[in-house]
Amino acid sequence: MFKKLYDWTMRLASSPHAPLALAAIAFAESSFFPVPPDTILVPMSLAEPKKAWRYAAICTVASVAGGALGYALGALFYDTAGQWLIHLYGYESKMDAMREFYAKWGAIFILVKGLTPIPFKLVTIFSGLFAYNFPLFMLLATITRGARFFVLAAALNHFGEPIRLKLEQHFGLFMGSLAAIVVGGFVVAVKLF
Repeated sequence: MFKKLYDWTMRLASSPHAPLALAAIAFAESSFFPVPPDTILVPMSLAEPKKAWRYAAICTVASVAGGALGYALGALFYDTAGQWLIHLYGYESKMDAMREFYAKWGAIFILVKGLTPIPFKLVTIFSGLFAYNFPLFMLLATITRGARFFVLAAALNHFGEPIRLKLEQHFGLFMGSLAAIVVGGFVVAVKLF
């Protein structure tokens, strides 16, 4: 099963539609989708190591644009769906503390969480929810997402062939690890808030 998935992913990574798929996943992950763009960024960069920098730039731009949508979701739907979600998760009593935390530590929170496995969509939605300074949010999102994707591109560009061979041998482990990171990120986010 994982061999077929690996072959499909590598074919997609080599196709002319790969940059568009990468942009769509990076955009969606920053606003509403749970799958990180690494699932396609890594195979694409391994299939075409010289394009790793271009792929990192696509991921950065699309992720920041998706972050703007996540911010809008947090800001625009707070009074409707936001209130319902806050009530659903029992966060009513925590909102003042969270708002105070975000006012004091928002910049560091955005920078650090943009590099971690905690889903970035939570950062973008919280930023809108707490009316964080939008131009500053966009700048911080560009810095943190760019750092994440360009560091990954540098590693894949430099160590591409050995990583590709390991990925080929252990693709199931790679996909399982990504799934565990996504789930773990949500668990940590729930614990934090």
